[in-house]
Amino acid sequence: MADSTTEQTLAGGKKPQLDLSAAHWQSSSQGTGDVQIAFVEGYIAMRDGRSPEGPALIFTPAEWRAFVLGARDGEFDLT
Repeated sequence: MADSTTEQTLAGGKKPQLDLSAAHWQSSSQGTGDVQIAFVEGYIAMRDGRSPEGPALIFTPAEWRAFVLGARDGEFDLT
């Protein structure tokens, strides 16, 4: 079984280790793929729902907002 904590590094320092074992993961009903997110201790965790035992990316609220706004603007479109 994979470790249920994760730690990510950012430019200004390290984010705290989060226990994701009891996280309530949510999936989108739109789009392709199976990205899941969970709100944990003031952070946003994101993982691949097809490989839930794999690593999760951890975002601060500001980082998450920038990611969502970029996605809405088509910044990550591959076509």
